[in-house]
Amino acid sequence: MELKKNPKVDVNNKRVVLLEIGLILALLVVIVAFLYTPKEVTVEQIDMNYGPVEEQITEITRQDQKPPEPPKKTEITVITDILNIVTNDTKISTNVDFAEFDEDVEIIQQVAVEEESIEDDQPFIKVEEMPTFQGGDLNTFRAWVQKRVNYPQIALENNISGRVLLMFVVERDGTLTNIQILQSPDSSLSDEAIRVLKTSPKWKPGKQRNKTVRVKYTLPVDFRIAN
Repeated sequence: MELKKNPKVDVNNKRVVLLEIGLILALLVVIVAFLYTPKEVTVEQIDMNYGPVEEQITEITRQDQKPPEPPKKTEITVITDILNIVTNDTKISTNVDFAEFDEDVEIIQQVAVEEESIEDDQPFIKVEEMPTFQGGDLNTFRAWVQKRVNYPQIALENNISGRVLLMFVVERDGTLTNIQILQSPDSSLSDEAIRVLKTSPKWKPGKQRNKTVRVKYTLPVDFRIAN
C-alpha cells in the first residue's frame, strides 16, 4: 500500500519562506548595526600656548657666625726700677747700710748697669761724611790708579783689553782692605789692578754721627791698547 504525503505538512514547501525570513533577519541585523553609534569620546584640545610656570627660587641665607672674640690681652708690667738684668761679669757696688734693716726685712738692691755701645762692623755704602782721597773723591782716586797701572806683557801679546771692576773698603784708619775683583776680562789685568790699589796712600776716613766708620766702594779700572 503506497503512502502519500500530505502537501500541507511537507517541509519543502516552507523552505522558501524560511529562507526569506532568514534573509530579512540578517538584513535587519545589518541595518541595526549601521544605525548603532557608539558613545562619543571628547578629547580635550591641548593649549599650545602653555608655558612652564616660573617658580621663584628663594636664596637660602645663612646667618653669619660671629667671629670668636680675641683673647684678652694681659699686660705684664716689669718694674725696672727694682730689678735689672745684668751679665755675670758686671761689677755691682752698693752703699746701702744693711744694719738699718731688721732681719725679717727682705732687701732688694738697685743695680745700675752701664749701657754697652755695640759697634757695627759692617761697612757703609753711604755716610754723612764720605771718605776723601788727597782732598778729592772717588774720581780723584781712579785717576791716580789709572796713571800707575802697567799693561801686563802677556795681555799685550794676546791682545787682551777691557775693564776690571773692583770692590774695596776704606777702613777707619784710612787704609784699603777687602780688595775683591767683581769683573775682569783676564786674570793678568786683575792682578795688576790689585797691585796698584795695595800701594794706595791712606784716605781720610768717613764719618757717621761724628764717628769714623768703614765705607765700601766699587772702582772701574780700564785697560786699553793704544793703536
